[in-house]
Amino acid sequence: MMSSSSKVYILAIVSFLVGTSEYALSGILDKVAASLDVSLAAAGQLITIFSLIYALCTPILMAVTASMDRRKLIIISMGIFVVSNILAFVLPGYGLFVVARILMAIGAGVVVVTALNIAAKIAPAGKQASSIATVVMGFTASLIVGVPLGRITADTLGWKSVFGAIALLGIIAMVILSFAIPRMKGDVPVPLRQQLSLLKKPKVALGLAITFFWLGGYSITYTYLSPYLLKVSEINEQYLSGALLVFGIASMIGSKLGGLSADRWGVNRTLFGGFTLHIMMLILLSVVTHTLAGVMIVLLLWSFSAWSSGPTQQYHLTTIEPEASGVMLSLNQSMMQLAMAAGAGMGGIAVESFSLSSITWLGAAGIVIAIFALVILNKVNVVSKVNVNQQLS
Repeated sequence: MMSSSSKVYILAIVSFLVGTSEYALSGILDKVAASLDVSLAAAGQLITIFSLIYALCTPILMAVTASMDRRKLIIISMGIFVVSNILAFVLPGYGLFVVARILMAIGAGVVVVTALNIAAKIAPAGKQASSIATVVMGFTASLIVGVPLGRITADTLGWKSVFGAIALLGIIAMVILSFAIPRMKGDVPVPLRQQLSLLKKPKVALGLAITFFWLGGYSITYTYLSPYLLKVSEINEQYLSGALLVFGIASMIGSKLGGLSADRWGVNRTLFGGFTLHIMMLILLSVVTHTLAGVMIVLLLWSFSAWSSGPTQQYHLTTIEPEASGVMLSLNQSMMQLAMAAGAGMGGIAVESFSLSSITWLGAAGIVIAIFALVILNKVNVVSKVNVNQQLS
């Protein structure tokens, strides 16, 4: 019989495919813009569209399908995801590619939230954060294959072939899921209105604000990372895939160690440390130019720090409302995608209105706001504990 850890790694692989469909575009943004005959900013908005649809549709779809068997749900949503990637591969033009991206986001959102939900349910006691981190690691591992290898594939076979490969791997993943994941009851249906009512709670609002400003700040810079490295850091194009590979490896390590750190040293220390290093590296990226080694080191530390916060923040939100952990994961996934959309949008405005070099400073400002939100949330938690103790005494 397959162990729970093996099942979690299978879910991580599925989440890797979904992440590739989203992130790959960042590594080939200049080629997509040239091929579709649109501006760099317009190509960047393909990421915004994906993220917005993901964010807006996922909570609704998860509410509608709450009672559905988890295995059935993840396989159906993977089917939608596969079809959308086939459409992205075969359909011509910017407008039809937008349609494919919309379908891709709909399938992807349900796949990821369901994978996280299953991972949390099958994890042994005390290992929930690490299991969630493993699935998130799969998502961020797409930075390794989806971005640098996507760039290489685009150079040799054309950028559309990336989506053809994802579709093929998605079909294989559907077969594996049907055998590996057992039938698993869904949750008690929670009406969407009741889910959104959680946002009225200060702790929940602050927790989600941390996600928004952390990932929004990251996305401002990351969306335009390839053109930034080529034009501002002045990395030779032959080294770009290597730079993206370093970035991707660091993201995967940071994601896994972030979950282990949260289990061992706590959420607050892990988040504060990750956010602080994140800010420092974004600022340094704007300073370190014309030196390949320097840029590589900064990229490594930036990616490590940024993604150490991912699983930590996911777990953090489940502890804020433990009885509604599934809803919190769904809301957080939506907030993450809204942050990606907002970041890509703001990055596009900055590139068009100011310059490529401005995006690292804007990104750092977003992380600073995330730290303030974390500080306020901690103060709210302290006040709540004091009030509870006074009532008990």
